[in-house]
Amino acid sequence: MNIPIRTTVVGSYPFPGWLEFASQNMDKFGKADIEEMIEDAVIAAIHDQVTAGLDVITDGEQTRLDFNLSFYGFIKGIENNDTETRKFGPAAHDQRGKNNIVGELVAPNGLGAVAEYLRLKKLAPAGPALKASVPGPFTLSGRLLPNEKYKDRYAITEALLPIISKELEALVAAGCTEITVDEPSMSCYAYKEDTKRFVDIFNRTVKPIVGKCNLSTHLCFGNFKGRPVGYRSIKPMLPDFLDLTINEIHIEMANREFAEIELLQPFSEKLNVAVGIIDGKIYYIETVVDVVERINRCLKYIPAEKLSVAPDCGLSQTARWASRLKLINMVKGAKKIRQQLGV
Repeated sequence: MNIPIRTTVVGSYPFPGWLEFASQNMDKFGKADIEEMIEDAVIAAIHDQVTAGLDVITDGEQTRLDFNLSFYGFIKGIENNDTETRKFGPAAHDQRGKNNIVGELVAPNGLGAVAEYLRLKKLAPAGPALKASVPGPFTLSGRLLPNEKYKDRYAITEALLPIISKELEALVAAGCTEITVDEPSMSCYAYKEDTKRFVDIFNRTVKPIVGKCNLSTHLCFGNFKGRPVGYRSIKPMLPDFLDLTINEIHIEMANREFAEIELLQPFSEKLNVAVGIIDGKIYYIETVVDVVERINRCLKYIPAEKLSVAPDCGLSQTARWASRLKLINMVKGAKKIRQQLGV
């Protein structure tokens, strides 16, 4: 069902405080304790999203240390490198973990996304659509250090591409009908890299599942500790990103005060567009009036039947109390506009 002004999320949701504590004391828990803990955390994420009234929910990525760092635990041929990261000073992306490549990059047991989806399916109530999010190969390559075999980031990307394609196929086979392939590194570096090459990489990655699910990509400018990392402009993405073989594109907008909103129109002529209208990087709680005004601005460039609204990014870097309030008001604002439009 195509819901006008659909309310959705990118993927991640803040951990409950007790899960943060438990994750730092894993030696005190047994396997059964950990599985119970994971289910409880997913139930909490589902509760907040369902209570807010979202049309599309996720498991909140409660089993992931980070939106993509945890995937490296499933990949063979790498080992953690803690010498390349900055330890002190203001929080920034150069403090995120990196890995050395010490063998062939393979993931014989997949990347864990199917198990996450099946857990979500088991625990979620009937009603909302269930979304799974997986990082794309270019973004996932960013924390792996080149070596003699994989000489640069693009070589690493090509090695990861079939691994991610296989995971996407497995998600579809498991019954997942909503899949987001996160490629924020592509939007961050569109200003200085070959955007046609980006599109080719992306399209080859998703080719096995095109037409088999509602396929989207999330593009933003970084959100580690609430801080962007890339050049924050949509302009370098055009026109090449219009050739992405997806149903929906999700673009960060609220944090940029809706700069370049007019550039959403060419996307809407080819795709559905999910607009980030909630800013997860600030603790101002957007009011229903704010949300209504922002949606009306979007409707000047995107038809209601092609528009979804969401937070700019995943909410893992935003406190749970704020995330909950932001989602509640986002849904209230969307419903108000639907009523006004009679849809």
